[in-house]
Amino acid sequence: MQQAPIHTELFLTLAQHYEHDPREFVRLPQQTVDSSFARVAVAELRNEGYVEEQVRGVVRLTLRGYNAYKSQPHPAA
Repeated sequence: MQQAPIHTELFLTLAQHYEHDPREFVRLPQQTVDSSFARVAVAELRNEGYVEEQVRGVVRLTLRGYNAYKSQPHPAA
């Protein structure tokens, strides 16, 4: 299933933007917005309070989401 990699990649991308500017919303690529897997991932993150969605496809990580991201183990790059 593709949902887990999309969820992880989305979380990573939003965390990187959060580190640059926590107030900045990120416009997701149209391909991502059109993906049902990505929409489910965004909905799950939003329902958990990890993501704030301004309008469909425009999201940012919340402080709670960033703290959750930082508490997860990350593979070395």
